Amino acid sequence: MTFASTWGNVLDECEALEDDAMLITPLSDQRFRITDVQEHRVVVEFTDSGESRPLQRDQFETLVDRVRSEVGGFELDRLPPEADPYPAVLSLHPRFEIDKQTGTLRETDEPTPSQFVRGISPSVETERTAPDLDVYSDALLLIDALEQYDVTALEDLETPSLINLYTLLSDVQRNADDLRGDVATVLLDRVHHDQPVHGQFGSVQRTSRTYRSLRDEDEVVETLEEAGIRRERVTSVDSTKVDEALEVTELAASDVYEIEQREYVRKAEVNEEEKETRLQGLKDRLAATDGSEAEELREEIEELEGRINDLTSFQSGAEV
Repeated sequence: MTFASTWGNVLDECEALEDDAMLITPLSDQRFRITDVQEHRVVVEFTDSGESRPLQRDQFETLVDRVRSEVGGFELDRLPPEADPYPAVLSLHPRFEIDKQTGTLRETDEPTPSQFVRGISPSVETERTAPDLDVYSDALLLIDALEQYDVTALEDLETPSLINLYTLLSDVQRNADDLRGDVATVLLDRVHHDQPVHGQFGSVQRTSRTYRSLRDEDEVVETLEEAGIRRERVTSVDSTKVDEALEVTELAASDVYEIEQREYVRKAEVNEEEKETRLQGLKDRLAATDGSEAEELREEIEELEGRINDLTSFQSGAEV
């Protein structure tokens, strides 16, 4: 492929970006956006400093020549600091890819998405905020604990570690059940038949379950006596004794039980493959986090570690 064709593709990709699309330089992790696309250059503006800089066509051509002449890709640390935006823009081309693990820029045989476009526009990009839910906080603590402890060998864990795990698991289960109940209440108004309704991770369906409770004790005893059952057999009006009595009479359960039928939502199936795919995607995105995002993540982890120490440590003489 000639450079003229490559350059044309780069310009097309630049023009296709949203006005507020952000790119990140691979070495210094600076955010910038493309403000102008011309025949012989691309003008960029750095977010932090507001500095505007033209990126020349001939410099892109030199970079492409170096990429194509290197076996295994061009090493990015060989670039001068002022050239840091060039590989980020070139990676918009579907056949040029920045490999953060190897620190190289290389040309690929198959199209690959740019790794450095972030936040297409303010209308699309939303700030990640932690929900004010107990289950969210407990889940974060549990995740951290699971990363610290080897739960594949529980017998090898010390007692305080097992106590921490048990406490967190109990809290997550309790709070998750509360939230699940709230979700089920809303779903009940939206699932109107007994056929499964599907989501990304699984499906639910509407079903019903019958509950019953004994009527007033005197009423139950009187009804049974009229049916030939002596009072002594069910004096305590124990439900087990009542059931035994019903088996030898022609009385219906509704004659002695208040019967209430409730509808609820139950899980019909779980899409484990989709869950695994989504989970792996989250892990990969976390592993690729860099720059300011990495700093924010480190601060969150430090805060989380402090909370873990406060919530899960045990001191002599403390009440538990």
